[in-house]
Amino acid sequence: MNEKLEFTAEEITESNEILVHLREAIGNTLKEDDEEKLRQEISKSIEQNQLHRDVFGLNPILQALRTAQIAVDEIGLKRDGVLAVLLYQVVVTGNVTLEAIEKKFGTSVAHIIRGLVKIHQLYEKSPIVESENFRNLLISFSEDMRVILIMIADRVNVMRQIRDTEALEAKHQVSEEASYLYAPLAHKLGLYQLKSELEDLSLKYLEHDAYYMIKDKLNATKASRDAYIESFINPVKQNLENAGLKFHIKGRTKSIHSIWQKMKKQKCGFEGIYDLFAIRIIIDSPLEKEKMQCWQAYSIVTDMYQPNPKRLRDWLSVPKSNGYECLHITVLGPKNKWVEVQIRTERMDEIAEHGLAAHWRYKGIKSGEGNIDSWLANIRSALENNDDLQLMDQFKMDLVEDEVYVFTPKGDLLKFPKGATILDFAYHIHSGIGNKCVGGKINGKAVSFREPLKSGDTVEILTRADQTPKRDWLNLVKSSKAKSKIRLALKDNEVREGRYAKELLERRFKNRKIEIEESVMFHLIKKLGYKEVSEFYKDVAEEKLGVDVVLEKYLEVRDHDQNNNAPKPTTSAENFEFENPQEELTRQNDDVLVIDRNLKGIDYKLARCCHPIYGDDVFGFVTVNGGITIHRSDCPNAPELKKRFGYRVVKAKWSGKGSNQYSITLRIVGNDDIGIISNITNIISKEEKIVMRSINIDSHDGLFSGNLVVQLDDTSKLNMLIKKLRTIKGVINITRI
Repeated sequence: MNEKLEFTAEEITESNEILVHLREAIGNTLKEDDEEKLRQEISKSIEQNQLHRDVFGLNPILQALRTAQIAVDEIGLKRDGVLAVLLYQVVVTGNVTLEAIEKKFGTSVAHIIRGLVKIHQLYEKSPIVESENFRNLLISFSEDMRVILIMIADRVNVMRQIRDTEALEAKHQVSEEASYLYAPLAHKLGLYQLKSELEDLSLKYLEHDAYYMIKDKLNATKASRDAYIESFINPVKQNLENAGLKFHIKGRTKSIHSIWQKMKKQKCGFEGIYDLFAIRIIIDSPLEKEKMQCWQAYSIVTDMYQPNPKRLRDWLSVPKSNGYECLHITVLGPKNKWVEVQIRTERMDEIAEHGLAAHWRYKGIKSGEGNIDSWLANIRSALENNDDLQLMDQFKMDLVEDEVYVFTPKGDLLKFPKGATILDFAYHIHSGIGNKCVGGKINGKAVSFREPLKSGDTVEILTRADQTPKRDWLNLVKSSKAKSKIRLALKDNEVREGRYAKELLERRFKNRKIEIEESVMFHLIKKLGYKEVSEFYKDVAEEKLGVDVVLEKYLEVRDHDQNNNAPKPTTSAENFEFENPQEELTRQNDDVLVIDRNLKGIDYKLARCCHPIYGDDVFGFVTVNGGITIHRSDCPNAPELKKRFGYRVVKAKWSGKGSNQYSITLRIVGNDDIGIISNITNIISKEEKIVMRSINIDSHDGLFSGNLVVQLDDTSKLNMLIKKLRTIKGVINITRI
C-alpha cells in the first residue's frame, strides 16, 4: 500500500509562494468561497490516501500548482482553468464525482475536467502518439480547447522537473511525447516560447550529447554573435531612418533544437550552419503603402549587402494560402557571413504571429484537414483578449470532423473517412482479413461489419473461412483503399468461378460427345439474358443455373442455327414446305483455304452460325480443342470473338478454284401473290450446280416470309441467284442468314 502523501519543507514553501502568486494573478476572477472549497477537496483526498507521488517521485499537489502557474503566466488561463488543474487529480482518483464538482464549482470547471478525464482514458489504451492522427484525435476529443492548453502546460512543467530523475524509461517516453505531440500542438496554438522549450528539453533528454555540444558552442560564440548582430543592424537602421521609414528590428538566435534539425538535414557540423540567427525588420506602414515600403526596405538592405538570389522568398506579391505575407532574403553580411533578413509590416507580423498561425505551416509541420487549422488559429487571440474566456465557446464545435480515428487492439491509431465501417478497418489491415470479415468488436462488444466507426473506438475484426466478398460491399465502405481491394477480390472470384464453370461444362459436354462451339455458346448466353459472360459462368459455378439445363438449351440453339429445327407448319393450306432428301454435299478439296501465314492442309470446319462459302471474306478462330473454325467477317458473333479472344483469331483466305458445295440460307420476304412459290422454284431449278435443299414459307395477312436453303459453289453463284430472285414480282427483300 502506498504511503500517505507528505510535503517536504521545500515543497510547502514553494506551494505557498505559488498560491500567493496565483491569488494575485487571478484573484479578481475567483469566487468568495473557491479557495476554502478547493482546500477541503484536496485535504480530504490526502487524508483518504488517494493522492500519491508519480513515477518520478513528484508531489501531485505541487505539480498541479506549477502547471496552474504556467497556464496563468504563459498561456493566460483564469479561474475555471486553474480550478480544473487543481481538482483534476481528486476526480481521476475517484474521490469525488464530476457531478459534485459541477455543483460546487460550476459547469465550466466540470466541463474542463471531463475533457481531461476523457484524454486520461484515451492514454490508457497505450496509443502510439508519434503521429498526426493522434494529435487530431486529441483535438477532436477536447470539446473545450482549454483541455489541450492545460495538457501543454502540464507537459512543460513535467519536462522542467525531470532533469535529474532516475526513472529513465519514463523520462524517455515523456520526452518523446513532448517532441512528437505537445510541441507541434503548442506551435499550432501560437505558444511559440513553450514550443521551443519543449523541443529543446526533449532534445536535451533524448540526445544529451548533441544538445550540450550546440549549447556550449552557442555560449562560446554569444558575445561575438551579439556584437555581429549589432554591427549588421546599426548601418541598416541608419539607412532605413534616412529613408523616412518607421520600423523596429528584432534579432534572434535559432533554438538549439532548430539548429540540430538543420545540422541533420544538411548533414554538416555546427560550423556549417551559417544562419544561426535571423533579423526581422517590422515596418509601421499604412495599408496602401505596405508593399512599396517593404520593397523599399528590401532595396536598402540589398544595396548594402550582396543578396543570394536562390534564397529569395517573395510572399509579398503572392501570399501563402494561409495569408502569410513577408519578404525573406539571405544576404552576405560583414566578414562574409550569410544572414537571413525578414521584411514585413506590423499588420503582416500580427497575422503571422496570431491571426492565421502562419509559422506552423512555414516550418513544415503538417496540419489536419478541414477546419482544424483555422479553428486553432483563433485560440491565441481569444486567450489574450478575453479574461473569462467565454468567447472560447464559439470555437468549441466549429471543428467539422471529416475523419475518425480508431485504435487497433495493439494501440496503433488509424485514420478513416467519416462514415467508414468495420469493413473499411478490416481491409486496411489486410486484403485477406477484409475478404473473410463477418463482423467485429468495438470496445469489446460484438457488432456487424456494417457498423460505423467512431473516434476513440478500439476495433477488433472477426473472420470466417467460408466468407467471400459481395458486390454490395462496395456500397458499405467509404475508403478508396477498401473499394479497390473489394473490386480486385470480386474480379479474382469471377476468374476462378469462370474457370470452374467452364471445366464443369466441358466435362458434361464431353460425356455427351458434344463439342462446344464458342459462337453457339455466345448465342446461348445472350438468349438466356446475360449481358456479361462472367455472370453466366458465375451462376453455373454457384449452381443457380444447372449444367443439364445449359446443355439442353445449347442443343436447341445449335439446332436452330443449323436450321435443323425449322418450323414445319401443317395447319395452313396457304403455307408451303419442301425438303430435298438428297444428301448434303461435302467439300472435296481441303486446300481451298489458306490459313494464317500461307498454311495449307490444316483441318478446319465452317461455322454453323454464319455458313461461310467460297468467295466470302473470312477469318479463322482457334477452338478450345485446337481445331480451326472458319467464320464470315460479317458473322454476327465476329465482334465479340475478336474483342474477347483476339489472340485466337487467325487470318484466312480462299485459294485456288472452289470445287466444293456449300449450304447457305436465304431469308425471303414478299407479297403473297399467286404463283410466287412456283416462280422461285423454277428459277432455282434452271440454275446449273445449284441444288435446293429446303424451302419453308409462312403466309399471313397477304405477306409471306420464309427460309430458302440451297447448295452452291461460291459467292459469285450466290450473288447471281439473289439478283434473279429479286426480279420476281412480289419479292420485297432477300437477305443471307
